Amino acid sequence: MKFENTLPFAQQQDANDPLRKFRSAFLFPQHEGKDAIYFCGNSLGLQPKATRDYILKQLDNWSAYGVEGHFKTDTPWMYYQKTTKESLAKLIGAKPIEVVAMNQLTVNLHLMMVSFYRPTKDRYKIIMEGGAFPSDQYAMESQVRFHGFAPEDAIIELIPREGEYTLRQEDILDTIEQHKDSLALVMMGGVNYYTGQFFPLKEITQKAHEAGAFCGFDLAHAMGNVPMELHDWDVDFAMWCSYKYLNSSPGGISGIYIHEKHCTNPDTPRFAGWWGYKEDTRFQMKKGYIPEPGAEGWQMSNVPVLTMAAHRAALDLFDEASLSALREKSLKLTAYMEYIVNEANKKIGFEKFNIITPLEPANRGAQLSIICKEGGKKVFDKLTEQGVIGDWREPEVLRFAPVPMYNSFEDVYRFGEILKTND
Repeated sequence: MKFENTLPFAQQQDANDPLRKFRSAFLFPQHEGKDAIYFCGNSLGLQPKATRDYILKQLDNWSAYGVEGHFKTDTPWMYYQKTTKESLAKLIGAKPIEVVAMNQLTVNLHLMMVSFYRPTKDRYKIIMEGGAFPSDQYAMESQVRFHGFAPEDAIIELIPREGEYTLRQEDILDTIEQHKDSLALVMMGGVNYYTGQFFPLKEITQKAHEAGAFCGFDLAHAMGNVPMELHDWDVDFAMWCSYKYLNSSPGGISGIYIHEKHCTNPDTPRFAGWWGYKEDTRFQMKKGYIPEPGAEGWQMSNVPVLTMAAHRAALDLFDEASLSALREKSLKLTAYMEYIVNEANKKIGFEKFNIITPLEPANRGAQLSIICKEGGKKVFDKLTEQGVIGDWREPEVLRFAPVPMYNSFEDVYRFGEILKTND
């Protein structure tokens, strides 16, 4: 597509957008009486207008039925987690039996480590990307210490080549090959939070398995953002949060994926909780843990119905829009933002804004990470003052996420007009 840096061009793209109706399904922060330019969905997604009604319905059920709400409503709380399984499975290319919404992201990461980080004297190392989100860093460090290993020995961090910001596929695969005799686990982000790089999950998984290691991914920045086929790629496990691209409330419910070959095996190690016990005999309260088949066998506690209601409200929009249609728009919208940033550089007269997110569309989602070569934090603060809500990450990166569910081409154009005045 040949882009134009004009308002009529942006408005025409929006008029032709088959997903344009979804913008009106969300509530935008306001700036001087107008919708702010919200490019922070990679940190916290906007609130769907329907969320309030979905939560109020469950509050009404609570008031009407009390404890009987677990069984008597049209969405019984006893089975509420099942209402999300089909939707979640579609988003990651999985079978419904392989997914369940539960807990919080880092809690789920530790639970997955119980099942898939089982180090021995000879195989104990973990490969992860350097500069991973702190939750992943801290979880890996504490896990290897728990098993009696030193993080500086057991954790292999993948670092970009000198002068580069993102990882090369061949360097990831070569590192796995190099450590294959001592490797227990490859655990990386699906999309790196800092650079926005979408990693080659299929190839990484295949190489990890060839090395005799398990392979899992933190999908916090990938879920609802990029297409995946976790079952067909033979990924062992994954977990995610729901409050970024999934728009499911601040600190909303997390979720897990466990490949069918593991989650249907009752001998797969896990920490047990009563809500993961075999469903049809759960309330007999017998000794001896018998897991519910599938990912539900990893559940620990009762379903948090109110946050799950918010999750359901958001997932209904994904079911209606479809991830394939969202990805198609995302590719165009992110490419337009790349074009607009480059146009701002032309207006300023030099490359003040350096995009460090991969320029190949297949290797990124709905995010551009930008290094401002002069006064980055000052520029970011000025953008915020002018109604652009993005994200600043130390030490030098501005992150902007043109989310296809609710952002428009006009948003991107207006952003460019503000950006090029901050010189």
